[in-house]
Amino acid sequence: MSEATFAELDSLSTEELRERAFAQARHRVDVGFFWSVLRHLPDADEASALDGAPNSVGPTIGEAVALWREFTGHGYDPESEPLLRAAFIDYLLKHPGEAAK
Repeated sequence: MSEATFAELDSLSTEELRERAFAQARHRVDVGFFWSVLRHLPDADEASALDGAPNSVGPTIGEAVALWREFTGHGYDPESEPLLRAAFIDYLLKHPGEAAK
């Protein structure tokens, strides 16, 4: 099976790219890739800045939910979507196992 080109990958939806990149990272047991994606989501900064004090439990839960939704592809932030697409495409080009499927 031939490797996908940048143009082929770029024509895919962000969700399809996420699914392929995540499948390849799971196959490779590449925890570093998942950690990198989580760290670069916009809600990650806000979630990590909260201290878990009783008066911040609501915001902590809200930030965690927003972070999880974006990480799992359920609502990309318009500002972070281009960066996520680039990260997914880059990963799939460097590790083509799942990209060509």
